[in-house]
Amino acid sequence: MIGIIITTCSRLMLFIWFSERVIEVENYWLIFPIGLRIDLILLSYIAILPCLLIVLLPDNWLNKIGKFIRYYFIAFLFLLLLMELSTPNFLLQYDTRPNRLFVEYLVYPREVFGMLFKSFFWIMSIALLVLLVFGYLFFKKSKQWFEILPASSYKFKLLMLPIVAFLLFFGARSSLTSKRPINASDAVFSTDQFTNCLALNSLYTVGFAIYSLKDEENIVKMYGELPIDEALSRVKKYMTTTDSDFKNKEIPLLHLQKSTHKREKPYNLVIFLQESLGAEYVGSLGGLPLTPNFDALTKEGLLFTNLYATGTRSVRGIEALTTGFLPTPSKSVVKLGKSQNGFFTLADALKRKGYQTSFVYGGSANFDDMASFFNGNGFDNIIDEKDYAKSDYDFKGNWGVSDESLIKKGNQLYASYKDKPFFSLMFSSSNHEPFEFPNGKIELYDKKKNTVNNAIKYADYAIGEFFKLAKNEAYYNNTVFIVIADHNTRTWGKDLIPVNKFHIPALIIAPNIGEGITYDKLCSQLDIPPTLLDIIGIDIETPMVGRNIYELNEDTKGRSIMQFYTTNAFRVGNDLIVLQSGKNPVQFKIDENDNLSPSTLNNDLAKDALGHIITASNQYTSRIYKLPN
Repeated sequence: MIGIIITTCSRLMLFIWFSERVIEVENYWLIFPIGLRIDLILLSYIAILPCLLIVLLPDNWLNKIGKFIRYYFIAFLFLLLLMELSTPNFLLQYDTRPNRLFVEYLVYPREVFGMLFKSFFWIMSIALLVLLVFGYLFFKKSKQWFEILPASSYKFKLLMLPIVAFLLFFGARSSLTSKRPINASDAVFSTDQFTNCLALNSLYTVGFAIYSLKDEENIVKMYGELPIDEALSRVKKYMTTTDSDFKNKEIPLLHLQKSTHKREKPYNLVIFLQESLGAEYVGSLGGLPLTPNFDALTKEGLLFTNLYATGTRSVRGIEALTTGFLPTPSKSVVKLGKSQNGFFTLADALKRKGYQTSFVYGGSANFDDMASFFNGNGFDNIIDEKDYAKSDYDFKGNWGVSDESLIKKGNQLYASYKDKPFFSLMFSSSNHEPFEFPNGKIELYDKKKNTVNNAIKYADYAIGEFFKLAKNEAYYNNTVFIVIADHNTRTWGKDLIPVNKFHIPALIIAPNIGEGITYDKLCSQLDIPPTLLDIIGIDIETPMVGRNIYELNEDTKGRSIMQFYTTNAFRVGNDLIVLQSGKNPVQFKIDENDNLSPSTLNNDLAKDALGHIITASNQYTSRIYKLPN
């Protein structure tokens, strides 16, 4: 009863808080009956151990374990309350209840708790106060609440065992007719994932996320089955290669990409990765007027106007841009064990061609296991916050030194290479909650300083400063630059997959590429690495499935692939297939504003979508996404 009171009150408060958004959903009231069902499932699981102990053990034993049962209930009720109090912050930041990401972030307490206290101080303070008051109440009243009274007889308890066992089984399974227990998938009653998640409770979503980790390599269980040969064939048909280009049976996606910009001395390559820069904040893409420097630079290069990120986290963007690997419901390969060495990256491929390789960052490279992944996969030089002397920066925030200090460090490194070819990933961090940046650098867009709009304007200022520095160096005229986002700030919306929140900017500036031109066809972050390799003027073997835009026919439809937690979206032109764990695929039409409307399922297109996930899983688990030794 206490557990149901906690979860129901929390759900009611969240409903009131986000009511303007929730009431737009048809049958939104279902969050309450569905929520009660999910709450009973969770509480039934929690009750199994103490209930069985009480029924099976004689009274003299119960006296000895009474304290254990008391603290057992206190611990779970406290945890249930803690997770519900943690939920508003998480919803505001990630548009869903706490999930696997919540658990992953606990590994980085300095960055995460620093961000929370700076950005959500009052919410955190109230939550902490509530937690302390209720924790004290639980402890004081628990002896009275959870006292175990002696039974009339042990025989009576044994007679009650089948009834108790049935009720616990029914409560935890929540169904006697379905082939599988009720789970989070059964809470999906609308196309608005945010409203769907309110029907759950946060201890359940975190527990379910941890439990589901065992299915990370079992894509079949999540999305369905497809033979690997068919999956590979469906992936290859979207590539700009022919069957004769695949000559290595052990590495089935390996192929030779020939440059259409072939040159005797290939260019250097710098990927300037922008933290959380969605298209909605970029003036030249019809967004807010926050990027005057980026907008001015579009007159000097190639602007992608219809580009979509593969995910919602930095490591997913890094995965796409440095490895070209397809997104899956698993963690990014940056964090997975089998990809920590011997995994294909641009750094490894270009290092074999004589390039110097580096990763330049203003924060801690250990965050999200970036340093480990880069170190094992071709990046020779990893620069992070510990490599900045005090004279190198005048500002340091929660996520490291400012972007201004970052670009100065990057420019110094690139100039030091002189005539040696180099590849570098330079990753900004100022545009990240709690949005800290130096004073006096920009004219604030919002009156309050530490906002996303102001942080983006500062990040844009750093972009402009970087190109001013680079243009004064010898390496500038021999380098291909791309300024591109890893993902948007917050990915939220009423649809199963909020497509508009995956729209990101990218701008390539390079010698002889053209000035003030745009690429307007739909494309993905996955298409960027092959395109960059073409522009630097090098023939190279890769297993990447992304498409070099210079090899695409005009009549070929654009494609993008987006991973939103466990939901995978596969888009070809204006047709979108959405795959959800444990559910049948659904299809939508996308209009010019990225709004979705249901349409009839194209089974062949759905198999193409599944084929990409099956292929990615097979490539990772079999460790065949690599270059030959």
